[in-house]
Amino acid sequence: MKLEVKNLRKSFSENEVLHGISFSVESGKALGLLGKNGAGKTTTIRILMDVFKANSGEILLDGKKFKPRNYQIGYLPEERGLYPKKKVAEQIVYLAELRGLSSKNAKQNTKMWLEKLGVDEYSNKTLDSLSKGNQQKVQLAQTLVCNPEIVILDEPFSGLDPINAQILKDTVKELITQNKLVIFSSHQMSYVEEFCEEIAIINKGEIVLSGNLKNIKKEFGKDRLILSANDITIDELKNIIDTKFSDLVIVNEVKKNYLIVELIDSKTKNQLLQTLINENIDIEKFAIYEPDLADIFVKKVGEK
Repeated sequence: MKLEVKNLRKSFSENEVLHGISFSVESGKALGLLGKNGAGKTTTIRILMDVFKANSGEILLDGKKFKPRNYQIGYLPEERGLYPKKKVAEQIVYLAELRGLSSKNAKQNTKMWLEKLGVDEYSNKTLDSLSKGNQQKVQLAQTLVCNPEIVILDEPFSGLDPINAQILKDTVKELITQNKLVIFSSHQMSYVEEFCEEIAIINKGEIVLSGNLKNIKKEFGKDRLILSANDITIDELKNIIDTKFSDLVIVNEVKKNYLIVELIDSKTKNQLLQTLINENIDIEKFAIYEPDLADIFVKKVGEK
């Protein structure tokens, strides 16, 4: 399946909050939908879920108008919505039946997911008696109980310790392997990098960057190097670069243990290395710079 969001616009009263949002995601892949709080992620997701209607634009699935009611969609919202005073298994079964499962299948799937996520011992406990991490796993069980074709996870790792986070990571990887269509929204960029082949960054209701994450990293790291040396400080190395090698590189950033430098001409990489050696600088690190997603995100949506 291929889901395509095309030029979505949405206004509340006179205030337009989405200004032509477009992106796509395919089965067997995960899309990282990123943005600061208030950027428009949740509004976009709610339009996908048919909670809100867009003012204009369209959503297509395999080239045809997407009708959410015709598909099983697993949605884990950032604001959790289960009943705190109800028993865990009871309410998951109830919600599964509302989504079209038979009573038998609802009970079987509920049991299976609670066991899989390691919270089956709490089946007959009320949700509010569980720890925050276990409540989160129950929420995930509810999301997946209907064996959804499309999975939308909004801040799924919130409140999880490293052990429970690993359980969730394994589950997400399994969903992708099972050819599910996954949309993944999180402020924790390391998780997005781990799962997502594609990203779309929203800022102030507009897509400011989208595409294949590997290619985006390559483009952002183009003609940039990581450079450090033994026996001298980073500030001393910067001074040497600024004084002696300004015709070859420009220092972009000064980190705690290394410099990020940009080649003036991509052909000068070997020349720079040789010149550093000729100057008897004891090179510790000389490598292609690959930015992490957090760096890219800050560059695209950080305040100027």
